[in-house]
Amino acid sequence: MKLLVLNTGSTSVKYQLYEMDTETRLAVGRIERVGSAESLLVYEGPDGASVKEPCAAPDARAAIGQILALLLREGGPVARLEEIEAVGHRVVHGGERLVRPVVVDDEVRRIIAECAEYAPLHNPPALVGLDAATAALPGVPQVAVFDTAFHAELPAHAYSYALPHALYLERGVRRYGFHGPSHQFMSLAAAAHLGTDVARLRLITCHLGGGASISAIEGGHSVDTSMGMTPLEGLVMGTRAGDLDPAILLMLLRRGMSPEELDTMLNKRSGLAGLSGIASGDYRDIERAANGGEVHARLAIDVFTHRLRKYIGAYAAVLGGADALVFTGGIGENSASLRAAVCEGLLYMGVSLDAALNASAAPGKHGGIVDVSAERAPTRVLVVATEEERMIAREVVRCLRGPTAAVRSIQAKPIPVGVSVRLYAPAAAMPQQNRCAACAAKPWLQLLRVSSYSHSVPVSSAMRR
Repeated sequence: MKLLVLNTGSTSVKYQLYEMDTETRLAVGRIERVGSAESLLVYEGPDGASVKEPCAAPDARAAIGQILALLLREGGPVARLEEIEAVGHRVVHGGERLVRPVVVDDEVRRIIAECAEYAPLHNPPALVGLDAATAALPGVPQVAVFDTAFHAELPAHAYSYALPHALYLERGVRRYGFHGPSHQFMSLAAAAHLGTDVARLRLITCHLGGGASISAIEGGHSVDTSMGMTPLEGLVMGTRAGDLDPAILLMLLRRGMSPEELDTMLNKRSGLAGLSGIASGDYRDIERAANGGEVHARLAIDVFTHRLRKYIGAYAAVLGGADALVFTGGIGENSASLRAAVCEGLLYMGVSLDAALNASAAPGKHGGIVDVSAERAPTRVLVVATEEERMIAREVVRCLRGPTAAVRSIQAKPIPVGVSVRLYAPAAAMPQQNRCAACAAKPWLQLLRVSSYSHSVPVSSAMRR
């Protein structure tokens, strides 16, 4: 089964092609600067072949056409388009209705469009990519995989804001969380590396790039995460503010700043770029400036580190400790100094780094994961080269062929099915219609959640509460 994964943004289209019978990646690349006269096509094949050339991509439809034409070139990974049996699309926001991968039809498309209110920078381009791929590959299943889906089982106390409850009921105002495929991939990579079932682990996973988020994962399930209703909440990011006092926004509105100006400031002129005063939000640029003596660049890194350490401590409290702290993303994977600075204050929770291992960590060259902990440290620190596209491809196969169809783990071993026990509520506290006979007879009986990878036995919302 050849499967194409697309990630359509406002000015770029990223793609990867897999042979899912063996999970071999056949091609990877992107088209940059979509919509400009300087569009650039990038391609890498499994045999080391590479292409980097100008192309005509005035819009996403043209960009996807260019990608398919490249894959069809003589000697390329696809002899004819009919070989591509499915397309997986990364979609950032699925709200409360789209909580698992789904074949896109008119109704799904309508919900994705509605959820653009929460992700205006991400969902509209994804819809353009969906339409373009549908037109180019008629009859081929188009499957949407949502960033929010991995966090769909957040408990109510984690996803609820302390606002009037009517805002949640009427407008869906709640925490949704993002970077789901990456956090899911990290949790499975950690379990495979540690040689145990993910259902037995307490993990704190840190996706640190231009966008950044952190999650508390218990038994393979996300129980808290830093991003909120939109990707703006949480950690300091490249150009996004993250957490701040909402009264600041009220003050700026009263002083004449428009909602549009606020949106631009919070999403494009804040974060590392805003704090440092450097036009770029790229961590590498800011780190170079800080090392060169730029005071505000150093402040930006210190604020970024402080916020990250705070969240790690909070999630250690949520989980009651952690078996591993996992880093990925452009910053998490590549900045040894950031990992060292964050972990320096975490000895109390069993985190201790091996300085040499941390400095030389290159997970992309060492099986995708490196343990940089001191030898006897009780909490392991892992650096992972995340593969969100591979995670999306697996979810597409599960969607089309059933939950046991794609059973390869991060290290190509069968994924174990684990059973974890989590206490939701005493049976006696439940509405009568949600009790089983055993629970009615034994009020002390705890509810079981049986998890097979990311798929759970459905329970009613009352039982979940």
